[in-house]
Amino acid sequence: MSNDVRIHDNIRQSAEEHPFAQYVRILGKGKKGSRSFTYEEALDAMTMVLNGEVEDIQIGAFLMLIRVKEETSEELAGFVRAVKNALAAPAHINADIDWSSYAGKRRHLPWFVYSAYLVASMGYRVFMHGVSGHTNNRIYTETIIDKLGLAKAENWSKCESALNEGNFCYMPLQAISPRLADLIDLRNTLGLRSPVHSLSRLINPLDSEHVIQGVFHPPYLPLHQEAAQLLDYSSCITLKGEGGEIERNPDNDCTTFNLLNGELNQETWPKLFGKRHVKPSELSFEDMVSLWRGKTDDEYSVAAVVSTAAIALKQIEKDISQEKALEKAQKAWDDREKDRF
Repeated sequence: MSNDVRIHDNIRQSAEEHPFAQYVRILGKGKKGSRSFTYEEALDAMTMVLNGEVEDIQIGAFLMLIRVKEETSEELAGFVRAVKNALAAPAHINADIDWSSYAGKRRHLPWFVYSAYLVASMGYRVFMHGVSGHTNNRIYTETIIDKLGLAKAENWSKCESALNEGNFCYMPLQAISPRLADLIDLRNTLGLRSPVHSLSRLINPLDSEHVIQGVFHPPYLPLHQEAAQLLDYSSCITLKGEGGEIERNPDNDCTTFNLLNGELNQETWPKLFGKRHVKPSELSFEDMVSLWRGKTDDEYSVAAVVSTAAIALKQIEKDISQEKALEKAQKAWDDREKDRF
């Protein structure tokens, strides 16, 4: 054997493959060779990402290959399980409903913030989590939370106090999982949202009994419903929310994709108006405050607040009708503390 051959063999033997390369290969091996992850593969791949065991170039390839392929419910559940395994939320802190907020609003004001607050005012503990600033020209929940002076926590101790004192707390994803928040921030680097935006909605950090989610693209409705089932969540509702947030558009029929005690079903809430409303020409925080204080009365906005709260209320109370849920939510709106904001 010549020296050239021996040198070539030595090089080949020493070129070890990165452990994460297998996962990039599974996703990117062409039209015929690529495939989706199993649940176990998705769990392992995301665990490696969260543990910092993956090169930056691999993360970009991984996220964008899944984005092009579109994730399956098994992948989504595996990714979420990896995140949940890495979280350090104290087991003794509890909330009745997990309310995620990862989209931001651009066509309408974030009326769902009032919806969540109404649910809290009815005695239910609402834990809201989300991110802000990853997409231009959107109003993010954290901004509104700060402007309204609602409870926001940067750690679990403050979260517990806020829930105990007022049944409501918003927590930035950066405080829950800094690594996951950093992955979402890659949106401006990669130019596209990644599967991290989807899986973050499902992480349910406090293992709340009830999970409610808003998505924008209809194909994600059954995807999130099935992923919640794989995660053994007891109660989960997913709806096509206005702007992708958990906010019902009262001008349209709203079909919720539900999971209750392992069973999947759908429920349609009829539209509340016969004629569609024209979206506002500009969005102003002052308009939010004015509506709450009763100085203005916009039927679309009030209906969005009340009907969104009703969907959450019906999920928590289970056996009440749509009509009763709407009635109770309307009463909570009518009885609100108008000088609160």
